[in-house]
Amino acid sequence: MIFINNRTKMAVRIAFVLILIAIIVYTFRDSAGPILAELKETSLWVIFIISVLAVIYELVEGWITYSFARKYNPSFTYRMGVESAFYCSFYRVATLGGGAGIAAVYYFNEKGIEVSKGTGMYMVEYVLHKVGIAIFSAIFFLVSFGFMSEHYGGYTWMLIAGYGITIVIAVVLLLFGCSKRFHSLLLWLADKLNRKGRFDEQRALLQSQCVILEQASSKLLHEKRFVLGILGKNLLKFAFWYSIPYFVLMDTGAVTLPQAMAVTSLSVMLAAVLPSPAGIGSTEFVLAMLFEVLVGDGAAGSATLLYRFATFVLPFVIGAAIVVARRISRRKKL
Repeated sequence: MIFINNRTKMAVRIAFVLILIAIIVYTFRDSAGPILAELKETSLWVIFIISVLAVIYELVEGWITYSFARKYNPSFTYRMGVESAFYCSFYRVATLGGGAGIAAVYYFNEKGIEVSKGTGMYMVEYVLHKVGIAIFSAIFFLVSFGFMSEHYGGYTWMLIAGYGITIVIAVVLLLFGCSKRFHSLLLWLADKLNRKGRFDEQRALLQSQCVILEQASSKLLHEKRFVLGILGKNLLKFAFWYSIPYFVLMDTGAVTLPQAMAVTSLSVMLAAVLPSPAGIGSTEFVLAMLFEVLVGDGAAGSATLLYRFATFVLPFVIGAAIVVARRISRRKKL
């Protein structure tokens, strides 16, 4: 019986690793070749810098998660926050965005934060993340206003539309996360649409989400210093990711660091309003389009591929290693 159990456990481990490899191959099937080719042509120093920037982003993300989680569980450590950040990075890419929140709530529950509280915490964290994107982009757009106007004047209406949609999304997210009156309005509209009872399940789900958010916001958003601190940490983490194209294009002399961050943050903000799961694909499309104006399509393509490597592939691979390590550790304890 022990022999059979050991063989079964080994088969499960092998199957899990094979599934993991299959997910990696499928996720990066279109871009793996170009990214590898670009990495071969890029200096090790540049690869090192952008890799460090990508990792520091996740370290700050872990700091943000730690700041939230200890409100519910004082024994939640910074190491757990970082592990959670990479853990979610894996599932964000592996599931094309849909599984990141579920993975986060599962991880929090495993660390002593019950599902309802973990769900509310993740939602509030996501709201402040999206608000931070809009704030960062606005700040660096204004800092580089002359540069942005000179090179992207022809995109004026697209930029206005992008900022307008982003502001609307940020406001709606804030209201959805904080306002009981807004929740009452949503439920009133839901009742109007559900007079015949066709959407009872969806209406019940909306109500439960509103209750969860009200409980989370009352605990997490009533402290102004805490909220401002989280927004500050979000701006800090964005600075590391959004500076990556500058170090790739530094030799061209086409952009300064603030200008590169302005363009990159703008591309991320605009990509957020395009219909693409987890921003995968849309971010690179907009990033390449905006940088092509400055450095041509060749250099813009290089910056885009290396940005994808640093912000998607590298955190995904590190997250995969953490997922495997957690699975092996769990098996050993059984």
